[in-house]
Amino acid sequence: MRKIFILASIAISALILVWAYFWIDALFAFIVVAPLIYMGIADMIQTRQSIKRNFPVIGRLRYFFEMIRPEIQQYFVESDTDGAPINRNERSVIYQRAKKQIDTIPFGTQLNVYAEGYEWITHSIAPKDFHKMDHNPRIRFGGRDCKQPYDMSVLNISAMSFGSLSQNAILALNTGAKIGGFAHNTGEGGLSPYHLAPGGDIIWQVGTGYFGARTEDGKFSDDAFRQNATKPQVKMIEIKLSQGAKPGHGGILPAKKNTPEIAAIRLVKPGTTVFSPPFHSAFSTPIELLLFVKKLRELSGGKPIGFKLCVGRKSEFLSICKAMVQLNLYPDFITVDGGEGGTGAAPPEFTNYVGMPLLDALAFVDDALRGFGIRNEMKIDASGKVLTGFHILRAMALGADTCNSARAMMMALGCIQALECNKNTCPTGVATQDPYFMKGLVVEDKKTRVANFHKNTVESFVELMGAMGIDNPEKINRSHVYRRVFMNLVKTYEDIYPSIPDGCLLEGGDAPFDYEGYLKRASAESFEIAV
Repeated sequence: MRKIFILASIAISALILVWAYFWIDALFAFIVVAPLIYMGIADMIQTRQSIKRNFPVIGRLRYFFEMIRPEIQQYFVESDTDGAPINRNERSVIYQRAKKQIDTIPFGTQLNVYAEGYEWITHSIAPKDFHKMDHNPRIRFGGRDCKQPYDMSVLNISAMSFGSLSQNAILALNTGAKIGGFAHNTGEGGLSPYHLAPGGDIIWQVGTGYFGARTEDGKFSDDAFRQNATKPQVKMIEIKLSQGAKPGHGGILPAKKNTPEIAAIRLVKPGTTVFSPPFHSAFSTPIELLLFVKKLRELSGGKPIGFKLCVGRKSEFLSICKAMVQLNLYPDFITVDGGEGGTGAAPPEFTNYVGMPLLDALAFVDDALRGFGIRNEMKIDASGKVLTGFHILRAMALGADTCNSARAMMMALGCIQALECNKNTCPTGVATQDPYFMKGLVVEDKKTRVANFHKNTVESFVELMGAMGIDNPEKINRSHVYRRVFMNLVKTYEDIYPSIPDGCLLEGGDAPFDYEGYLKRASAESFEIAV
């Protein structure tokens, strides 16, 4: 179809050129019309730039301004608190790493080091030799009851569903994961052929809609789940309790994105708006949640099972911890999603004002597990605006074992933050089901950029570790990161988020005063008490 379109465009362009030559002016035809026709055809044929491919000629304006931006950037430095989803400096780093361009900058830091909120790490006078370090560290996921543990990269692709993203985007992401040896989270939209075809490692997310693992009336299906969970490419299963973009809200798939193909994958009716419930029907108490974890582990053949949440009421998470201790039953991992995270469409009130931010949530979850003496039973995965090697290190300082990234991976695919994700009109073909826009995203080109971004970002993280005199992620702690709290006051993360002693939250332990109220309201038998 695309070849026919290009041939038709060439034919029409030739007619326009002939018309301009004979009916307007020959000089005008060859100086103005001919170059425009040439550029248009060249733009449609090339595969590296989605905007030019989808918007021939006029799309070149974006790359013109991108070319001159470095000269004007120093006059318009944006901070981490600006209104853009990702600020200009971070965006440039992501693009450069994905394209394997030089990502160094001149003239020192472009941030105000004396501004409140500025952060930095402690380096060592005796740093480690980066070249002798492991450039792709991996963390083993799988607890005492896991029969098929998985060694996961420190940086992976966060949950984004097929349906929200195009098939080309999914193919490029998973192929990039295959090339780079890292994991790709499916999101709650089900396990599609585009996740499986390239052969990259998969974390299958099961949300409240149980897409790909449901009965006709939307209940959880053991048989449907087993069929997908036992696929060799599926390395782990993640139960989604909530997500950073809209915690407590449930996902939405607009009717215009719910094609027959997507409906077949999700086991829903095509052409309808699909609402994921805000709650699970398979369990309703902390104990039932853990029994559900156990059930999925058995159905999957012993693969790592965990759950993902954006932390809300602290007492509810402590309820889950109490249930773990009471049953002596644990998930293999917990994914902590920050309230600032999420790429999906959501009401602005939920996006901006619901959910605990990632740093606070990580410190709390890590402390809670240590307080109950069960931190060594599971791993913590962090998700929420993880864009750079420093962000990985910062998350690990607060307790994360690994990190997930969604926005940065989308930008590695070519996302320009057009903010059309919820309209099916994404101009780069990333977040759309429209074939016209989707064709702009060429898998063969973008898969390499995804792999490049992962490789270069992980190596940046490892190099930062080396500068700190550390050769293993397990040695990173809260004292390694500093933050300017006020103009004349600097604190470490250990000062801001003081660690609590192991076992102090167990019955009879000496719980910190700020945990006492939450512990009293926490119950393994019910979430209702945890108010």
